[in-house]
Amino acid sequence: MTLDQSAAPSDMDAMKISIAFSASRRPEAQEALQRLTKKYGQVSEENAEVIVALGGDGAMLDAMRRRFGDKKPVYGMNRGTVGFLMNDFDEEDLYQRINKAEKATVMPLRMAATDIHGELHECLAINEISLFRQTAQSAKLRIRVDSRERMSELTCDGIMVATPAGSTAYNLSAHGPILPIGANLLALTPVSAFRPRRWRGALLRHDAKVEFDIVEPERRPVAAGADNQEVRDIAHVRVMEDRSKPLTMLFDPGHALDERVLREQFSF
Repeated sequence: MTLDQSAAPSDMDAMKISIAFSASRRPEAQEALQRLTKKYGQVSEENAEVIVALGGDGAMLDAMRRRFGDKKPVYGMNRGTVGFLMNDFDEEDLYQRINKAEKATVMPLRMAATDIHGELHECLAINEISLFRQTAQSAKLRIRVDSRERMSELTCDGIMVATPAGSTAYNLSAHGPILPIGANLLALTPVSAFRPRRWRGALLRHDAKVEFDIVEPERRPVAAGADNQEVRDIAHVRVMEDRSKPLTMLFDPGHALDERVLREQFSF
């Protein structure tokens, strides 16, 4: 892969890149997949230099989750709804766009969740690790940060640890803070906190180790989610950043992720 911003646009051979296209099930994404593979070709993800994801943010996250092993860059084009993580869709000049793209590196979170039966479940998340009640009963949680208890009991609908990349997703909907990319921070954000009612969460260092104990886990069952991966009936959850699994997203110049995060803070 060239990714050489000085390459002449007319030198198509120098700019050609082996691409693996992936698409969501949306009709718009599937139609785009057919047209783009005909125009640019298609190789397997194993042999590709760049992955191009078509769809919405869900398609982008799915494509990125498959990159934990090979760390190949992912360039998304919006054929979905929100598309916060996506570039604008355009069938033309794809090689040039990818070669000129700006890189954004994100670090995932690792969740180690132990259920009430003692089974350990480990998952990686790009946006957030979230805990949420399974029934009408509120969840009761004990919170430790770096092995020190910070809250003996939080009664709530749930809580999450969000990365900067995920801070504009579920975290923002729960009135959590927007974090600039590269801020080296994590957002700890409650969902509908009942006691203490006024607690709005906390900002943590990116390398903080956060632990949650579920109080009365059988009477007040709680599930844990790592993006769209769910584990039910948990008793304990540990969350920490995994810097051994960096992921790279590609954005058109002027539309990089840090610029989008900044713009989001001034939107209403």
